[in-house]
Amino acid sequence: MERVLITGGASGIGHAVAERCRADGYEPVVIDREGKAQGIIRADLSSADETAHALETALRDGPITRLVNNVGIVRPGALDEQTIADFEIAASLNLRCAMQCTQALLPGMKAARFGRVVNMASRAALGKELRTVYAATKAGLIGMAKVWALELGEHGITANAVGPGPIRTELFDQANPPDSERTHAIIRAIPVRRVGTPEDVANAVSFLLDARSGFVTGQALYVCGGMTVGAASA
Repeated sequence: MERVLITGGASGIGHAVAERCRADGYEPVVIDREGKAQGIIRADLSSADETAHALETALRDGPITRLVNNVGIVRPGALDEQTIADFEIAASLNLRCAMQCTQALLPGMKAARFGRVVNMASRAALGKELRTVYAATKAGLIGMAKVWALELGEHGITANAVGPGPIRTELFDQANPPDSERTHAIIRAIPVRRVGTPEDVANAVSFLLDARSGFVTGQALYVCGGMTVGAASA
């Protein structure tokens, strides 16, 4: 059974991606600092050393040619409130980890003449208030996917990004209580008039991981209910 490495796959969108990969016939290999499911490789991915050790563990059973760089962190705040510490943790977890994981899997992908890399970006990459460091790092994931598409296409490796809009996860509900006016305003700003689900995102990831998607690379696929078509207030 082909394996898929998913960072931050113990909960939320990452968990939905892992379950969809299982349904698609892959074996998900999850690296996360938490979670109770069997087979999770535990590591704090904000640490380059722990990430390296987890990757060694993941690759002991052989090469992995599909990768979902899903793990991420949000440190919200207005520009004059964002700290250097906010920037450093976001850059490490959202960007450095993605590059490190991709580099680790790259030899196996090149040897197989096949690879799929999906970076979990965000609609916030296009701009969102109170998200300076988050938007910067999520835009960086899109930029890296485009560079990797150019560098790796000749090896049969594609690299793309998925940009979720508002997705109903535990983190989203904590930040946006269902009965708050701000949450209602978010929903009114979405053309399909609903918040997305982790399964909506997993469906997009499934498409990009598929062997039949080899002519799609360097793209950012926004799973946002149409919010990126025009101006959005959330």
